[in-house]
Amino acid sequence: MTAYAIGHIRPETMNEEILRYIQEIQATMDPFDGRFLVHGAEVEVMEGTFPGTLVVIGFPDIERARAWYASPAYQALIPLRTRHIPGEIILVDGVPPGYDARQTAAGLREAAGL
Repeated sequence: MTAYAIGHIRPETMNEEILRYIQEIQATMDPFDGRFLVHGAEVEVMEGTFPGTLVVIGFPDIERARAWYASPAYQALIPLRTRHIPGEIILVDGVPPGYDARQTAAGLREAAGL
């Protein structure tokens, strides 16, 4: 099942460390079959507020997403980002093929006794 690394980041200024991070991150993802799905695109806020931008990286499964994040190559790059860009990074499993939210709603309804 596809898993995702999602970053909600709030870049403030550009500098050489950030450019190095951007230049080198792909090489850290390649051994784990990671690929950018969203990378710094302007977000269109439909509800609420969302300061900053979004990064979404897809991995074949959560194990490879975790292995990428924990890899020495990526760990060495993290400070280049965190020294200059505040934000949050999460890893999350996607839904399985054939997922149907109606089934989820039915299960939640039953569990809640509604």
